[in-house]
Amino acid sequence: MRPLTGAEVARAATLACLLEAGVAKPGNVSPAAGFADTTYEDFVASAHAIGPAFAGAGRAGVGETVLEAVRATRRTVATNTNLGMVLLLAPLARAAAGDGAAQGLRRAVARVLAGLTVEDARLAYEAIRRAGAGGLGRVERADVSGAAVSLTLREAMALAAGRDSVAREYATGFAVTFGLALPALRAAWREGAAPVEADRLRAAVLSCFLSVLAEVPDTLIARKRGPDAAARVSARAAEVLGALRRGGAAAGRELAAFDAELRDPRHTLNPGTTADLVAAALFVVLAEGEVPDAVASAAAEPSRGGW
Repeated sequence: MRPLTGAEVARAATLACLLEAGVAKPGNVSPAAGFADTTYEDFVASAHAIGPAFAGAGRAGVGETVLEAVRATRRTVATNTNLGMVLLLAPLARAAAGDGAAQGLRRAVARVLAGLTVEDARLAYEAIRRAGAGGLGRVERADVSGAAVSLTLREAMALAAGRDSVAREYATGFAVTFGLALPALRAAWREGAAPVEADRLRAAVLSCFLSVLAEVPDTLIARKRGPDAAARVSARAAEVLGALRRGGAAAGRELAAFDAELRDPRHTLNPGTTADLVAAALFVVLAEGEVPDAVASAAAEPSRGGW
C-alpha cells in the first residue's frame, strides 16, 4: 500500500472508532445500549475528537499521538471512552503514514514498535493518567502512577503483556490484530450474505468481535472479575459464534441472551478490550482500502434495532 496522507489516516482512525461503536456487540455500548456513565454519543464525539491528533501521526511520535488524542477526548467527554483504541491505533497510524507502508502494514508496524522511545513511554503514561485508567497496572519498573520513566514504551508494555491485551499487542507485533482479528474480519466481510454492503460490514464486525473474544479472554474482564470469569465469557462467545454461523432465529436469541449475561450495574463483564482489538483490525482494512469509505460511512450510521 502507498503511505497515507494525514487526512486519510485521520479518516481511517475516526471511521474505525465509529464502526466499532456503531455495531451492537454483547456487553458493550452501542446505539441501543449505554452504561450509566457512558453513552453511544460519547463514543461518537470521541471518535471525531481524535481526528486532528491522528492527522499528524506520520510526523509525531507514537506517545505524542496518544497523548494528544486523549487530551482531545477529555476536552470532549467526561469519561474514558477510547484509551485502549488510541493506544492500538497510534502505532498503526504511524506505520500507515510512513514510507515503510509500501512493504506492508504489518512490517511497517514492527519497525514502528522497534523504534519506540523512553519519551514515547513518558507521554503515553501521562495519557493513561489523564484518561483515568491504569492500563499498565502497578509494577516495580513501570508503574504508570510514578513520575520517572526509564523504559521505552515497548519495554513497558512487555512488562504488562501478561495481563493486558493492548500491551501484549505492542510486545508481540500486533499478533492478535494481524493474526486473528483481521483474518476473521476479512473472511466475514468477503463471505457475508447480506445484499446491502453496509449490513454485510456490520455483520462482519460482530463476527470479528465474537471470534476474538472466543479465542482471547478479555483482560478488562479478567482485571475486574478474575481470569476464570474471563474464560467463561470466552467459552460463551464461542457458543454464540457457532449459533451466528448457523444462522436463523436462534442466532438472534443467543446474541440477546449473551448480551443480557454480560450486563451488570458496574459493567464488570464488559469485553471492552476485545472491542479495542476490533477497532485496530477495522483501521487496517480501511487503511489498506479493502472496505470503501462510502460503505464504512454507511455502516457507521447508528442502528438501534435488535439482534
